[in-house]
Amino acid sequence: MVRVERVADIHAHTGEGPLWHPNDQQLYWVDIPAGRLYRYDPATDDHEIAYETDGAPLGGYTIEADGALLLFTHGTISRWAPGDDDAEPVASIDADTRFNDVIAGPNGRVFCGTMPGEETLGDLYRLERDGTSTVAIEDVDIANGMGFSGETFYFTESEARRVYAYDYDRATGDLSNERTVIEMPADGAVPDGMTVDEEGCIWSARWNGGRVVRYSPDGEQLDEIELPARKVSSVTFGGPEYSDLYLTTALDDGDRETEGDGAGALFRVPDVDVSGVPEYRSGIALD
Repeated sequence: MVRVERVADIHAHTGEGPLWHPNDQQLYWVDIPAGRLYRYDPATDDHEIAYETDGAPLGGYTIEADGALLLFTHGTISRWAPGDDDAEPVASIDADTRFNDVIAGPNGRVFCGTMPGEETLGDLYRLERDGTSTVAIEDVDIANGMGFSGETFYFTESEARRVYAYDYDRATGDLSNERTVIEMPADGAVPDGMTVDEEGCIWSARWNGGRVVRYSPDGEQLDEIELPARKVSSVTFGGPEYSDLYLTTALDDGDRETEGDGAGALFRVPDVDVSGVPEYRSGIALD
């Protein structure tokens, strides 16, 4: 039987972006609108706020090659080293809205999505190592979970209720041959954050669905794990062997009576049947 552990019982408005940091063996995640970066230490079973912006939403982050964190707020990308007081701006993207979900790629690039505005959709940007950026995918209705598996790049468009696959060119960073791998019915549940395990299978979190679902690379549903929170926002693997599954959830503007007893908390499923793989690291402005 699957054991679901509540390891950090915070009431995050929008918990998101969990990543295992192998340097310090801790799990980081964010509360987007609060601009807070949290970390959880499984060795001590303690969690804390590691960094807090000056009020800007923190849409996501990556782990840099040197162990620092690259923080994405509203058009600004900054480097923060664990233990430092301040973050240093290193790049910017002229976007109308805040960032939402980011991922580092095989060659140190970063893909970062933006939210729709009042009259426009969002975009998915590709940030190069020198700090320049280009639009990789235009007009996205909530850019969300991303993952890499070999030469395949996965990308979630939440309001379209689809997860797409692309051929990824490591040399240029170009995406091609778009195809839909997962398409969900309009039943209220929305695909959100995701990760890819060592077998190349997709784990997709379900906002308003109260669960995470595992799919084969061709989109066949294989398994699911339910959580005591309606809004399961993202998922990643962590631990020394990447054998633990960590999941973020959101309270949003509701309360735990309606959103679930664990809404906003960080959860762990220890020793799942398949392990994850270390995420790629970014290398922005390091050369």
